[in-house]
Amino acid sequence: MARIKSKNTKPEIYIRKLLYKMGYRYRVNYSQLPGTPDIFILKYNTAIFVNGCFWHRHENCKIATFPKTHTEYWEKKFRRNVERDIEVREKLFEMDISVITIWECEINKMQRNEEYKKKYLKILKNRIERVFNYEEKDISVQMEVAEEK
Repeated sequence: MARIKSKNTKPEIYIRKLLYKMGYRYRVNYSQLPGTPDIFILKYNTAIFVNGCFWHRHENCKIATFPKTHTEYWEKKFRRNVERDIEVREKLFEMDISVITIWECEINKMQRNEEYKKKYLKILKNRIERVFNYEEKDISVQMEVAEEK
């Protein structure tokens, strides 16, 4: 696992390039916030996490498979990853920071499907630029893209 990159992964770089082309300026791996968001857009007080489906257990995703060996170890590892993600989100919400999670499978789909990418980026832009809403804990871009079909 030491060879697994945690910063500047290909999915992160892909999203950063898209955001830059859209005119957003941001901080990368912003360590002044809990969880060190992959991307932080100061102007909109928005933290963006680019999560791998396998490591962060994206629900109902075919990439989030479960290893067949050492199951006890993996259960504990994955449970802690998910718990940590929830803790970080809660801390950021307490600081009035909007949180957006972009999943690996969504990035893969954007790279294969230009129409999906356009819809996704339109919704992402709306999510970034809106005012923080205490009633909306987690901002799911994926669900809205699915609804717009």
